[in-house]
Amino acid sequence: MDQSLSFQPLLFGGDINVYSVARAFHQAYGVRSVAFGKYPSFPCHGSAIIDYRVCPDNESDEAFLRNARAVAEEFSDKTVLLLGCGDSYVQLAARHRDHLPENVIAPYISEDLLNSLINKERFYQLCDEHGVDHPATFIYDKSMGHDFSLPWGAPYIAKPADSVAYWACGDHSLAKVYICQSWEELLESLDHVYAAGYQDHMVLQEFIPGDDSYMRVLTSYSDRNGKVTTMCLGHVLLEEHSPHGIGNHAVILTDCDEELELKFRDLLESLHFTGFSNFDIKYDRRDGKYKAFEINCRQGRSNYYVTGSGHNIAKMVVEDRVEHQDLPFQMTHDRSLWRMVPRKVAFKFTPKAYHGEMQELIRAGKDSHSLVYSGDASLKRRLRILKNHIGNIKRFDQYNKVPEG
Repeated sequence: MDQSLSFQPLLFGGDINVYSVARAFHQAYGVRSVAFGKYPSFPCHGSAIIDYRVCPDNESDEAFLRNARAVAEEFSDKTVLLLGCGDSYVQLAARHRDHLPENVIAPYISEDLLNSLINKERFYQLCDEHGVDHPATFIYDKSMGHDFSLPWGAPYIAKPADSVAYWACGDHSLAKVYICQSWEELLESLDHVYAAGYQDHMVLQEFIPGDDSYMRVLTSYSDRNGKVTTMCLGHVLLEEHSPHGIGNHAVILTDCDEELELKFRDLLESLHFTGFSNFDIKYDRRDGKYKAFEINCRQGRSNYYVTGSGHNIAKMVVEDRVEHQDLPFQMTHDRSLWRMVPRKVAFKFTPKAYHGEMQELIRAGKDSHSLVYSGDASLKRRLRILKNHIGNIKRFDQYNKVPEG
C-alpha cells in the first residue's frame, strides 16, 4: 500500500464494476483498493491492483459493518473511502453511513431517499415532476393476476420495481428484464417471477423501437453539497443479449447533449443527491424524445467509459471528499471509445455507420477496455483476459444479431 496517501479505497463487490473503480484509483494514485466480494472470482480475485478479500456473507449487515470497521482500524491513519459497486452494497452503505468509524466516508444519500429512487415506480413519478420523459408505464400488482389490460400492444417490457428484493429471491432462472413478444408470454413471465418468491410490484412498459444504438447512459457525480460537478453521456452502440447479461453495455462512444444532461442535473440537485448516479436512457425516434428507464444510485457497471474519456472517477471522490475542493461543473465533450468486448465483436455487432469513427478513435489511442490494463498484466492475468475475450466472442455469436447494412 502507498503509505504517502491520506486515503484508502474500500470497495464492496467482485464484478467488473469493482475492477473498473479500483483501476481508476490505481491509475490516478497508484493505490491498491481493498475489496470484499462473496466469491474468489474474476476479474477481482488475483488482481495486482486489488487486495481482494472473500466474504461469503458479504451482503449481510453484520458482515458489512465488521469488514468496514476492520479496514478502518487497519488504516486508522487514513480516510477510508467506502464505495458500493452493486445495489445491495449501496443500500448497506446508505443504511449504515452514520454508524461507521470516524475515518470512514460513505458518499451516499439517506436510505429513505435511496429506497425512493431505486423503486422504479417512485422514480417515474419524480420524472413526471421534473419534466423527464420516460416510456409509457403500468404498475402491476400480484393481486391483479391475469385480470388487467394495457393501452399498448406487444412487445411488452416487464421488470421489477424493487431490484434488490428481486435478486434477493436467489432464483437464477429470473431474467434482468423480460421482453415479451405476446400477451401470453407476458402473463407467463409474471407468473414465473411471483412463483420465484418476489412479492413487490412489476413495472410493465411499452417497448421503444430501435436497436442497441438508440440507448444512452448518463453518469454523474454530485459533491458533498449536492451540486453536480461532472456529467458524462455515453452513446451505447452494443449491449449484451444473453439472459443474465441482457442490457449490460458492451460498446460505448462518449457523447454530449447539453439540453438532456441539464434536465437530469436539475433533477439531481432538486433532490440534494450526493455521490455517483447513473441513468439508462433510450432515444424514441417516433417522437424525437430521450426517455429514462431507471436511475442507479452508484456508478454503473460500465463506469470505465467515464475514466477512459479523461474524467477519472476516483479523482472526483478524492477531490470532493478528501481534499474538500469545490469543483466547477463540467460535461464530457471529447469523443472516446469504450469496450467490454474484443474489437472483433465490437465491429461485427455494431452498425457500420459508426465504424469509421471507431477506427479513428482506436488509431488515436482514444480506445479503452475495462480489463486491459498495463498496470495489471501478469502472464496469468493476460491468459485469463484472453479466456474472457473468447467467451465474449462465443456469447455474442449465440445471442446477438449482426446488424443489417
